Amino acid sequence: MFGTNPIAFGWPRPGREPFVFDFATSAVARGEIELHRREDQVIPDDWGYDANGNSTTDAEAVLNGAMRTFGGHKGSALAAMVELLAGPLIADMTSAESIAADAGRGGSPIGGELILAIDPAGFLGDAVQAHLERAEAMFAAIEGQGARLPSQRRYAARARSLAEGVTIPAALYADIMAIGV
Repeated sequence: MFGTNPIAFGWPRPGREPFVFDFATSAVARGEIELHRREDQVIPDDWGYDANGNSTTDAEAVLNGAMRTFGGHKGSALAAMVELLAGPLIADMTSAESIAADAGRGGSPIGGELILAIDPAGFLGDAVQAHLERAEAMFAAIEGQGARLPSQRRYAARARSLAEGVTIPAALYADIMAIGV
């Protein structure tokens, strides 16, 4: 019933790149399973089920069956929440409806996006700066424990690719060019 049902979040950081992250509510993103399918590689048996509901290490079978949610029943409830918010609540399709509408084409999901943007000043008024500083204290405490904030690796990779360029395998380049033709 569920797709990857991704969730994304962003938090402003004055003078710095924003704190951002996104993740799928599935145990692994569909794209990761697709990469394994293309390379004919075995996947872990806890990534998904075949069309009969059996655990499988066959990426193709999972793509034709179902992906597992992360976190067991709690992840499933979170995926259901995202389905409802980005489907029926906004008069758009659920994941299952999107797959049916795709009719086997294998394209990207159709619709099902809800974006909420909140201006902190609307809640905090003149106290915005003080509360952004509280958030910065939390980020500093996380980093002070030796943890990496989500998005830090992405920002470093972006800076590196802007400075050095990006090298991709010839087969990937050929796939991209074939799509663009």
